[in-house]
Amino acid sequence: MKYYSFVFAAALLPFMLLAQHSREWSAVQQPIQQLFDGMRAADSTAVRDAFMPDAGMFTAVINKEGVPTLRKGSLDRFADYVGQVEENAMDERIWSYDIRIDGLLATAWTSYTFFNNGALSHCGTNAFELFKTADGWKISHITDTRNTEGCLTEAPNNRADIDTLLNAWHKAAATADADGFFSKMTKDGIYLGTDATERWLRDELKAWSVKAFDREVAWLFKPYDREVYFSKDGQTAWFEELLDTPHMGICRGSGVLTNTEKGWRIRHYDLALMVPNERMEAVQKALKE
Repeated sequence: MKYYSFVFAAALLPFMLLAQHSREWSAVQQPIQQLFDGMRAADSTAVRDAFMPDAGMFTAVINKEGVPTLRKGSLDRFADYVGQVEENAMDERIWSYDIRIDGLLATAWTSYTFFNNGALSHCGTNAFELFKTADGWKISHITDTRNTEGCLTEAPNNRADIDTLLNAWHKAAATADADGFFSKMTKDGIYLGTDATERWLRDELKAWSVKAFDREVAWLFKPYDREVYFSKDGQTAWFEELLDTPHMGICRGSGVLTNTEKGWRIRHYDLALMVPNERMEAVQKALKE
């Protein structure tokens, strides 16, 4: 009985660690969210409480002389200013979080767009450092960048973007568009075929499939029943999909995508044949023969 209890506890351990990490991730996010909620509410007390008392505030800018400069701000002056504006005058919208935690230290990168009285002001990235105090996580340092071009005005629809990418990728194969197909994979992207020997890096697959892309149709996969999942920072996604193929029947494709400067790109793709369990013995026998 003790043995089974040990096995059960060991099986639960990864899930317990995952849940613990998720709670800590949310705890780190809390003071950051409090800062921006406080700004929108013109609540200087909430803003101050999100920081450690001696927290540093900086902005990375190019000054009028064209020199890269780290401009220092003041938490007290900033909090006082927040308390003087109207509600919703300061609206900083966060599009993504990249949080790293090690013991009492955490860092968080957040992409943002700032709206001043409803008008787009600027966008950029916030780089936070946080410390776990006796009262919980507090911001100890923040540095931001500021740009006025290419700013998002609404949250990106990553699921729609990924569907568009994958559908266009399959269409490129169906229309023998080599550039359209391989440009949607990262340079270090991996493609796994149905044969045990079929493992290619992107450019290896490109060289191997030259004759296929010289035809009118390289290969024809019609995707359906796709599911997509995202990492907490929104920069990695993984998916699974069923494929209707003319020569292999129903297959399953699965893979990993990375959000790059050029948008989502395929980093790993695995193509698998679907064999019904009741036919597995016959398939194995055929393979041996």
